[in-house]
Amino acid sequence: MKINATMFWVLAGYFFVVGNLYAGWGLLQQGHIDWAGGTPLGLCVLLCVMIAFFLNRTHRSQTRELPEDVGTANVDDGDPEMGHFSPWSWWPFALAAACFLVFLGFVVGIWLAFIGGGFAVICLIGWVYEYYRGFFAR
Repeated sequence: MKINATMFWVLAGYFFVVGNLYAGWGLLQQGHIDWAGGTPLGLCVLLCVMIAFFLNRTHRSQTRELPEDVGTANVDDGDPEMGHFSPWSWWPFALAAACFLVFLGFVVGIWLAFIGGGFAVICLIGWVYEYYRGFFAR
């Protein structure tokens, strides 16, 4: 985690330098700052600083070094539990399709967003409660 935080600090510095060079070049060539390019570079700096700060604070609050930060660690030294994933589940795909319909509804017509919203609620409930019934019930 310490390596990741350092990487994001370096990226923040890089975007800061590039953003200043971009703004300076725009001032020299056009006489004004190009906000369409300078703003995203400034936001990249803020995003990298935010992520690096979070990773530094998280690393500082840990009680020991993670296996990812130790150069002599093996792959098996890490935590084998990576989370719970639903095998053979179609609910995530259906929920993604419903969210697609919602955002497509904002472009095409608001009526489609309402249909996609109802479909998204059904898919979210189905995904949450899929382990309460059927073959994988617990």
